Amino acid sequence: MTVFDTWESYLYPPPDDKTLRNLVGIRDPQALEQYEYRETRKRGEQLKADPSLIEHTYDADHVRAIHRYLFQDVYEWAGDYRTQNMFKGGRFVPFASVNGGEIDRYLNTTHHIVTTTDWAQLDRDEFSHAAAAVFANLNQAHPFREGNGRTSRVFMDHVAQNSKFDLDYSRVSPKDWNMASMLSGPDLGKYEVVPGSLVPVFQAIATRREPEVSAPSETSTVMRQMRSKIGEVKKGYAPITSGPTAEKPATPDPAAAVPA
Repeated sequence: MTVFDTWESYLYPPPDDKTLRNLVGIRDPQALEQYEYRETRKRGEQLKADPSLIEHTYDADHVRAIHRYLFQDVYEWAGDYRTQNMFKGGRFVPFASVNGGEIDRYLNTTHHIVTTTDWAQLDRDEFSHAAAAVFANLNQAHPFREGNGRTSRVFMDHVAQNSKFDLDYSRVSPKDWNMASMLSGPDLGKYEVVPGSLVPVFQAIATRREPEVSAPSETSTVMRQMRSKIGEVKKGYAPITSGPTAEKPATPDPAAAVPA
């Protein structure tokens, strides 16, 4: 069993040190990306068809179980917390530190919000605010070396099952999703997440299960408002350009339970 205790230990030795070690021995990054997408999509469809495959406890065990199920065919460390600190290019602060139990603290907050919210009674606006708070904490925890986006979206689908809404990720572009996710991280020197940038995203992707009367331009109007808010916030920051890159930006995949 491989020990993953350094940044390099997740990767193959040179000249293949741009590729994560994987269960099938793929050394080409693009080939691994294709294999990973195919296998996690298949597993995501299984989870969607049979939700009972994972117990919905909305805690750290729930999050880890999703990741383990999705990536069981790809990585030895599927379902295990990352052991290294990391951030994506463009983020202003790192994700949760592996020291001091920060990952679990954010996941505990996620669990608290989910289990103390009466999801079935929420209207669209209330749902969007609550979902934004849940996702912002889960995203900041970023528990895994790879696959956090796909895991988070399955988790959010599980949360949404308790409400009047489903989530249609095709209603928001990858660019808008990634920008809103990035801006939801804590301000410099702070611990608490700032989920406001995600509220219009969830307003856009929340679809009521029963037919509802809405203006045809509802989604486009929400997205214009979101881009305006993001643009205002973005002006006040300068992105980090150094440090290890955690993973490729998560991009929603409307065709699967688990966006790629």
